Amino acid sequence: MAAAAAAAAAGGLINLRHPHPSPPPRSASLRFGASHAPCGSPSPPRPLRPRRHGAPLLVARSVVAAEAAYTDPEAALLEALLGVQGRGRAVAPRQLQEVESAVQALEALGGVPDPTSSSLIEGSWQLIFTTRPGTASPIQRTFVGVDSFRIFQEVYLRTDDPRVVNVVRFSESVGDLKVEAQATIEDGKRILFRFDRAAFTFKFLPFKVPYPVPFRLLGDEAKGWLDTTYLSHTGNIRISRGNKGTTFVLQKSADPRQTLLSAISAGTGVKEVIDDFTSSKNGAEVDLNILVGEWQLLWGSQTEGESWSSIASAGLKDFQIIIEDGQLKNLVNPFPGVSLNARGNICKKGNSNTFSVSMNEGAVQVGGVQFPLDTQGEFVMEILYIDSKIRISRLNQHMLVHLRIANTT
Repeated sequence: MAAAAAAAAAGGLINLRHPHPSPPPRSASLRFGASHAPCGSPSPPRPLRPRRHGAPLLVARSVVAAEAAYTDPEAALLEALLGVQGRGRAVAPRQLQEVESAVQALEALGGVPDPTSSSLIEGSWQLIFTTRPGTASPIQRTFVGVDSFRIFQEVYLRTDDPRVVNVVRFSESVGDLKVEAQATIEDGKRILFRFDRAAFTFKFLPFKVPYPVPFRLLGDEAKGWLDTTYLSHTGNIRISRGNKGTTFVLQKSADPRQTLLSAISAGTGVKEVIDDFTSSKNGAEVDLNILVGEWQLLWGSQTEGESWSSIASAGLKDFQIIIEDGQLKNLVNPFPGVSLNARGNICKKGNSNTFSVSMNEGAVQVGGVQFPLDTQGEFVMEILYIDSKIRISRLNQHMLVHLRIANTT
């Protein structure tokens, strides 16, 4: 157990899987039927207009690139990481491939040369993604996989006592665990470390609780190394690889969208984060073509007391597909082997970011048998924020957060 705990510490930075329904099969996802838009013949889709200098980022290609002066490859990595659960514990193979490709692209660029010699590596870094090699200990899997915990790595190399400190912050009201290591710079990329002390700090106790691992007795098990394979020139993104074969992606200033998704995964403070997030974004005009795509609902403000037909009609669970001519389809999977769908149309109302949604037919499928389902309904959708990955909207009294999982044509 002690060796496993040391391995967790040496692994450095640590998600619990939140079950998500499987996305709709692409071969069947665009079978909408013959319904027509209620607001006249839709105009052909228009390309996105270039963003004017100083214009809001509501529909910009990448909100992160503009907000923190990220390069395009850095922004591509952050985009690929959106929606990853547990900092990498729950990730679809396609998304994992996108993340790995983005990591490799940045490593090929190199970033700051000799990062261990740069002051940019100093300070507190928040873990946003890690791979999980087969040697990862149960403790590492537990701490890193819990989205309600925040994981940091503090790097202090230019002091009389150089250190690397891994921090698990349970919450602001509970406290944290700090696992500290003596650090030595081996070369321009590699830091050697040896863990020597650790303790829990709880807000409700006037003393620290020792971490029950005898580092001095572990010998080489308490040692390791960490290579920094990419450090951004702004000092805000770092990619490191450890001696256990683990890859870490860390950030100094969190992407606001990651903060939102972390709150959703943790199930706490979502409305407050949404309020902060949307209040800082002055909305640009949203066209229908921005909404086109396959969307997965990540969070809804309320569904209690709603019937399954109402949930399907309003799209309060699972998936929503919007295509260029204004046709819309909601897909709900309430139980294994049972699916509901509702079909309708969406069209823009005037020059605002408000859309009319008219649902006119639906069906429930049990195994291979399909039955009609009354899903008729009229809704008003207000877009509060949207970019290439995230959509925040208000549908009647419901606040909804969607993640774009695919584009459609």
